[in-house]
Amino acid sequence: MKRELPTDFEPLRRSLLDAARRFASDAQPLAEILEGLVTDVERATREPLEIFPVAHHSPSSAVHMVARLRQRPPRVIYLECCEDLQGTLSLLPDCKLPVALQAFAPRSRAFPAAWAPLSVVCPITEFSAEQQVIAHCLRHPETELVFVDRSVDHIFQAKPRRDDALEADLPHEALDEEEAGLHGSALGVEMGALVPTFSVFREHLVKNARVAHFSEWWDQYVEEATLAGGYEGYRQIFFLIGSLFRRLGVREEDRVVDEMRERYMWTRIRQHMRQHGIDPADALHVCGAAHAASHVDEFGVESSCDFEIPPRTDTEWLYGVLPSSYASIEHQFAHPRGFLTLAERRYGKSLKARGLTPFRVTADKKTAPKKKASKKRDLEPPTPEAPDEAALQRFLETPPPAVESDEHELVRWCAGIVGLARKNGYLSNTADAIAVYQTSVLLARMRNRAQPSPYDFRDAAITCIEKGLEPPGKRDVGRLCDMLLGGDRTGQVGYESLPPLARDVYDRLEVLPIQVSARTVQRALLDFEAHPEYLPASDLLWKLRYLIGDDYTVRPIMGERSLGAKPKQESWDIAIGKRQGAVIELGYEGITVEHVIERRLKKVAFAGSPRCLTALAATEDSILYLDSERLTEELGEQAVALLPREPDLGDARDIYRRIARLIHFYRAERGLPTWAERFVTTGYSHYCTLLPEAFADRGVSAEQLSAMLEFILTLESLALALGCERSQLLIAVKQCHTDDQTKLGLLWSVECVLSLRDFASLRLYFDELLDNDLALAALPDYLSGFLLALAFTPLVAAFTVELMSKAFERLPDHVLMPWVPKLLMTLKAHGATGLPSLLQEATAMFPRSLAELDAWQPPWLAAQRARTSPSASPQDPRAAAARALLWEHRATSEALAQGLGLDLTWHEAEADAPTSDPRVAAARDLLAAHPETLEALPEPR
Repeated sequence: MKRELPTDFEPLRRSLLDAARRFASDAQPLAEILEGLVTDVERATREPLEIFPVAHHSPSSAVHMVARLRQRPPRVIYLECCEDLQGTLSLLPDCKLPVALQAFAPRSRAFPAAWAPLSVVCPITEFSAEQQVIAHCLRHPETELVFVDRSVDHIFQAKPRRDDALEADLPHEALDEEEAGLHGSALGVEMGALVPTFSVFREHLVKNARVAHFSEWWDQYVEEATLAGGYEGYRQIFFLIGSLFRRLGVREEDRVVDEMRERYMWTRIRQHMRQHGIDPADALHVCGAAHAASHVDEFGVESSCDFEIPPRTDTEWLYGVLPSSYASIEHQFAHPRGFLTLAERRYGKSLKARGLTPFRVTADKKTAPKKKASKKRDLEPPTPEAPDEAALQRFLETPPPAVESDEHELVRWCAGIVGLARKNGYLSNTADAIAVYQTSVLLARMRNRAQPSPYDFRDAAITCIEKGLEPPGKRDVGRLCDMLLGGDRTGQVGYESLPPLARDVYDRLEVLPIQVSARTVQRALLDFEAHPEYLPASDLLWKLRYLIGDDYTVRPIMGERSLGAKPKQESWDIAIGKRQGAVIELGYEGITVEHVIERRLKKVAFAGSPRCLTALAATEDSILYLDSERLTEELGEQAVALLPREPDLGDARDIYRRIARLIHFYRAERGLPTWAERFVTTGYSHYCTLLPEAFADRGVSAEQLSAMLEFILTLESLALALGCERSQLLIAVKQCHTDDQTKLGLLWSVECVLSLRDFASLRLYFDELLDNDLALAALPDYLSGFLLALAFTPLVAAFTVELMSKAFERLPDHVLMPWVPKLLMTLKAHGATGLPSLLQEATAMFPRSLAELDAWQPPWLAAQRARTSPSASPQDPRAAAARALLWEHRATSEALAQGLGLDLTWHEAEADAPTSDPRVAAARDLLAAHPETLEALPEPR
């Protein structure tokens, strides 16, 4: 039987136009808007294909959907949802709601690389109209369900090709650990989203209703009014609100997207109806109320205009089901916390009041064979409800019905929140319960409500109990109110609906003494000596930890994963059953955990513009987590190939540390593989070649130079054993020149190591520098170079201690005090590398007790005196002859000293110097023959 369509909306139109003339100073603009609203309602109501307008997670939409399907189940239901997500519905019977239908693509060449991985989620709750449709169709296969909205691929096609194009659609505020988002960085898709996006319009509604959020306005002015009304009245009210938001509350860019979706949906609907011979009277179109007010040419089954649907890209999409939660959905779509809890509560009360039984998806019906829909029904549906054109007019003209008072419920809430607050550390008592009650009533009256709503109670509890102070525990009062009114709900995906990888994880962890599928955090204590069968499970846990990378799904409490380590005991916190999403998404990347690790390692080492360090890190990870010689060899050879092509030296130190760790591991385990030998020889030759240019290049820091030299000199013996030649290093160092003091300190250290310079020359240079106030400012830079050199040679440690000691000994306070802060900052920069060697050398050099201090002399001072002592070389006849000559003619030396302003002291020991040298006698005779030479010396002043 065909549905009878309404015929006359003129009374409503005249009534609204009359109101515009009476209440508006300029009635023409308002009249045009109001007449447009009525026209939209009339058009949607008269559409031959019955349109069921919904709002996402609206209790009223869900209740009227249950009543509509119980009364007249249609032959076909066209649902606003991504058409390629329909294949995931077969997984729902094995799940516990809320869950999210998901489409996932690890990578795509059609979209910017910054968007990867691509992910879309469509959350479903028990009290949503779309869930009632899905549950009805799964339990009654004679009703066909067709998803008609644009595909997931088309969602991304509509975005601008910019790296930051997705930022506006992603949630920005992070949730705490307890409410951790289960959707990750996925885009959210709502069936029937009905929230104004034009901020000025939305804020105007909220301000005039004296509420804090739009959802509260919606609950007060729409949900309460439509829950108790009839079906036609519900439809017309939602058509009117959808038209109002479409005309005044939507940004232009959002309107363009909505129109594209409407063209897509109506084109798909007509295509399906033509292919299967569907009569519009036997079908139902479930869509957002805003889409029912569409003005596109493709609107309606009688339109002859079809939208040219663009082809999908070559992106390989994977589909599945993720567990979701109320907190995650509220976070995804910017709903206030507790919004879904209150909606669920209102939905349950309305079903009970109407005596309706909702549709539920159960496992026993999921495998029922789906019957092919036929044009002729077995049972003729009952007579549809007669159209009521006056339903909307009565709604607008009649005051809302009074809400029944439920003081007992409010009292129960007030007592319950005080009890919960005390358990969570608040100092609440009976007086707070009375205050919450009275404040709830006061807020309701301020907001034009006859009775307090859950929103009023929540605000009152926060005001009276929390009092603006920091929560004593991890839960604030708002969170406690949500728990009291129903709490958060977290969905779960059943074992049979998991991807193969997730099922494999569950199977391999069954050996552990915990219940892996539990909804709580499980503590696993693993003693491998008593239970060696736990080792494979431990290996899997470390792999999951590596792939997932958070502290919530699997978290090691005791134990570590390192090269060559063999664990004896471990302790883990495992929450896989509570946080299934991370493991499920791994299933989109491969069949097993090992397969996913291998793919990721190869992507890191080969994809894009890889660096040597990333390839080397992937090589180490392959040893840690896969122990595949084939893969390790492949990744290692890639690191060898990338090393000479490094664009800069920024990773030099990390490269050295990783390869040194790997060499140590291989030497202890099995001997160096071929790729490691080639890496050492390639690195030695490459860095030797770069040395002259690196010393001269101001863009290369001293730290990077130190890392290069550390690689060269620390691994030199191994490199020489593998065929390298030291002459390459010697030639490179001789070609190095720089005017940077820190680099000079490094260069001189290397030259001392290679015996190209001795410390005596350095000691003489710095003795002169300490006497030169103008050059003294460069001393910390020289010290920084010597400290950097300690990373590859301990030979400079003693000289550095000597140099610093001389500075503190010889520099006056007015020079030393301003210089000390810079010296301390220099030492701080090398605290992890240079200071340990420096302190060790100083400990061995300085006295160990106070008693030794008086007789202690610096080692370098004793060496210096030994070299300058007269008896240091008694066998040298030339020195003896010179001493004898000076002693015999002391007047000459005294005159020169006096002329220079110096004090000269003679020692009697010099008189015993030998005088038998013929050269001394010859000099004496020469001076006696020519006394005028001595007489020509200037008189002392």
